[in-house]
Amino acid sequence: MHELTAMLNTLPFDITFVDKNDEVKYFSQGAERFFPRTTAVLGRKVTNCHPPASMHIVEGIVSDFKNGKKDHEDFWIKKGEFYIYIRYFAVRDEKGEYVGTVEVTQNIAPIQKITGEKRLVSD
Repeated sequence: MHELTAMLNTLPFDITFVDKNDEVKYFSQGAERFFPRTTAVLGRKVTNCHPPASMHIVEGIVSDFKNGKKDHEDFWIKKGEFYIYIRYFAVRDEKGEYVGTVEVTQNIAPIQKITGEKRLVSD
């Protein structure tokens, strides 16, 4: 488990997992976290971790995942020099049953600046 946690914290994006009961069960603690989280959110209902103005959006996404209407939803917002790409995915088991939602958040501003090709290792 130590290795898995270290690996997830190394990835260049934030991950949050919410279980089938809408409770936050995990979040990575990478170097570039855009929406701060403390361990106090663990076990809380996901709607209580978002601003009141966006609660209905969160509830709608989770509802669509639970009833099978959708498997993912994406958003992107500018926040200063960051261009934040927020992706939500329904997590399903081998039988296709909903087991939760994973949120992945990444600053895509550096990715958008990529041009040409890079085929060699940096010095």
